[in-house]
Order: sequence, then C-alpha cells, then structure tokens
Amino acid sequence: MSIQSDTQSASNNFVILAICKARRLVETFAQPWFVQLALRLALSVPFWKSGILKWHGFLQLNDTAIDLFTDEFKLHLPGGPYPFPAPAVFAFISACGEVGFPVLLTLGIGTRFAAIGLLLMTCIIELTVPEGWPIHITWAAMALGIAAWGPGLVSIDYILGDRKSRS
Repeated sequence: MSIQSDTQSASNNFVILAICKARRLVETFAQPWFVQLALRLALSVPFWKSGILKWHGFLQLNDTAIDLFTDEFKLHLPGGPYPFPAPAVFAFISACGEVGFPVLLTLGIGTRFAAIGLLLMTCIIELTVPEGWPIHITWAAMALGIAAWGPGLVSIDYILGDRKSRS
C-alpha cells in the first residue's frame, strides 16, 4: 500500500508541477502591458474599418454614410423602431468617432476617454443593430477593460504620466 501511495503522490506532484510551469509560461507571455496594447488595437480595428468607409475626403462624408442613417439605421427603442433624428449629423458624429477614437487608442493618447467614447458608440450601435449583441458585448467589455486599467506601458498616456495604468 505504501508503494501505491508513493506512486500516487509522485503522479500528483508531476501534475502540479506541470500546471505551475504552464501557468508561469502564460504569465510570461500575457504581460499586462502586452494585454493592454492588444486590447487597444483589437478594439480599434472594427471601428476604424467601419469609419474609414464613411469618408469621401477630408471632413466630407460619402453619400452612403448619410443614406445609412437616413434609410437603413433605426433606433430600436420601446414602441419603435424610430428613425435617427438629424441623420446627417449622426452620420458625421459617428464617422468622426469611428476614425478618431481608434487613432487615440492605437497611439495610447487620451486612451480612457477614447475607450469610453467607443463604449458609448457601442451602446448606440446596439440600439441600432440589436441582433449584433454577441460582438457588441465583446466591444463593451474591451472598452471597459481599457477604461478601468488604462493604456499600459506602451502608450503616450503612460509617458505623459498616466501611472495608474496596470503594468
């Protein structure tokens, strides 16, 4: 019985050691500064891609962007859906946010502000396209994480003194 107990103990120790090594490997790779950078870039991409398609030139929206807010997009509120009020204004604000906030996030300047801006945009997008909730909740979680833990070490904000960023 003692030999079996020793074998079982050695087996348990091997499993525990393997788990500890795997955890250390993950911790080595998933450094907070790297995770924060990855979150910033990952959140920036879908908004940038959507926003860049709305422009025809400098501060000049293309017709499709305005048509989307005029004809396609509706606010799904109780008793609705309702058309967007001032669709050209909403199209312009949306296009500015979809391009501006990702630039701020990517550079890591005004990062918490940009993250909250994209969180608010995500809320409006959810009201506009409610069936997109699986991706919208992902965007919201990423934006909240960035707002809560800051831009990280690889950012202009950190250089300028946002030392509350988790490093």
